[in-house]
Amino acid sequence: MEQDQQILHRITEMVEDERKLRASVAAGEIDSATERQRLDHLERELDQCWDLLRQRRAKAEFGSNPDEAHVRPSSQVEGYQG
Repeated sequence: MEQDQQILHRITEMVEDERKLRASVAAGEIDSATERQRLDHLERELDQCWDLLRQRRAKAEFGSNPDEAHVRPSSQVEGYQG
């Protein structure tokens, strides 16, 4: 479960980074192209983290070792509907 907490902590950090990016563009500190590029990267990483957490929880629920879950490529997890 410690691993799950680490993943959730990372998700929280990325959500905060996303909020800061949106505030920076609103304040004129960065341009919208820079914001979009950084947001795209954050969104891909967030998708991967959520996917990893779902894998771990599913494995634990069905009696498998959650440590066997692995980060999948963003191309595989993007667009999943939770």
